[in-house]
Amino acid sequence: MEPEVWRWIWLVASATFVVGEIAMAGTFFLLPFGVGAAIATVVAFAGATASWQWLTFVIVSAAAFAAVRPLARRLDRGGNPIGVGSSRLIGETGVVIADLSPDPEQMGIVRIGREEWHAETADDGHLPSGTRIEVVQIEGTRAVVKAVSEPD
Repeated sequence: MEPEVWRWIWLVASATFVVGEIAMAGTFFLLPFGVGAAIATVVAFAGATASWQWLTFVIVSAAAFAAVRPLARRLDRGGNPIGVGSSRLIGETGVVIADLSPDPEQMGIVRIGREEWHAETADDGHLPSGTRIEVVQIEGTRAVVKAVSEPD
């Protein structure tokens, strides 16, 4: 193949790897190959032979992969930070503001912090307004709670 062709092959490969990384956000698997292909593109435009371009691609990709993997592992291990999503409410306390009834058709309301949630009890019991509660689970858009103390 002509050296001119390799320039465009590396450029397309670099763009493909970077777009692939964006599409698979959070994996950091294709990004090192995109970096390697980008550097190989620069080497190709500088007029190096195909063997030097390939050598550059392999070495830079391996180095970038080795540099990025610890970051990817750390991000995978982290999970959701505290305070993100509805699971942040598990263990929080609140108060019943509309009676919780054992009737599944009539869901009560609790206030947890500044938020109001539809709620039900974990044991399908009745909790009157004013009862202090603790959130034991979040199921979709409703909180499952248990009583902490009787109403004042």
